[in-house]
Amino acid sequence: MTRIVSIGECMVELAPAGDGHFALGYAGDTFNTAWYLRRLLPADVAVDYLSAVGQDAVSDRMLGFMAAEWIGTAHVRRVPGRSVGLYLIQVDKGERSFAYWRSTSAARGLADDPAALAAGLSGVRLAYLSGITLAILAPDARSTLLSALRMARAAGTVVAFDPNIRPALWPDANQMRDALTEGAGLADITLPSFEDEARHFGDPTPQATAERYAALGAGLVVVKDASRPVLALQAGTLTHHPLPAPVAAPVDTTAAGDSFNAGLLSGWLDGAPLAQAVAAGASLAARVIAAPGALVRTAV
Repeated sequence: MTRIVSIGECMVELAPAGDGHFALGYAGDTFNTAWYLRRLLPADVAVDYLSAVGQDAVSDRMLGFMAAEWIGTAHVRRVPGRSVGLYLIQVDKGERSFAYWRSTSAARGLADDPAALAAGLSGVRLAYLSGITLAILAPDARSTLLSALRMARAAGTVVAFDPNIRPALWPDANQMRDALTEGAGLADITLPSFEDEARHFGDPTPQATAERYAALGAGLVVVKDASRPVLALQAGTLTHHPLPAPVAAPVDTTAAGDSFNAGLLSGWLDGAPLAQAVAAGASLAARVIAAPGALVRTAV
């Protein structure tokens, strides 16, 4: 069976449900991508999540949710004395803001057991991670994860990486840029967002972003650029891919990039032409932002 592994942190989400109440859910950038991949890929492709949770009731419920969604949990470690991260969504005049509680999140220890990490990556066709995955890890743990990915890649695993730049998760900008650059250096497929790259790496154009990541070793770079055409650089060839008709009134842009990545990677896994894979990602993202929440069941 073909295995896909998504690596990172799933969190408890508390979203406004009206009348001062909140609905409990589960989300996180790489988990969102895994959730959409599971719905897009055939049943004979296993989609696993590689992370860590606690041994408390909240962690039990999260694992139960993953299993009910047919996402493999065999490589989600249970860490004593820890729990899972939580974030609360607040909406003011249509604008969303977030409050986070993740200092005791077990996912910060997802790379603390090198043997478990190696087992989770063994025989994997595609390993997917993000800059947030790297940001939540201590430097030594980050090095352990990157070493494990390097070994998996040498054994034939394709590594896909979304830089997903979140400065608030890093101690300083230089460490952030260095770590993201090191992570991107292991990627075969890199999926940056131009707005973030321009702000934090100084790229003047999407082409500059694509060329910078290609120079680090990625054979395919796909640059998302909000509502503008997607730029792709594959084996030295630049292509531009128009997006479908824009959503008239986006409801919630949460997971727009995560779902785009899932659509594109599912097309890549299926052997689709690049233009078709990009179109699949853009079409899915358009449906996701037309509804509230990160995990939109009606989108797939």
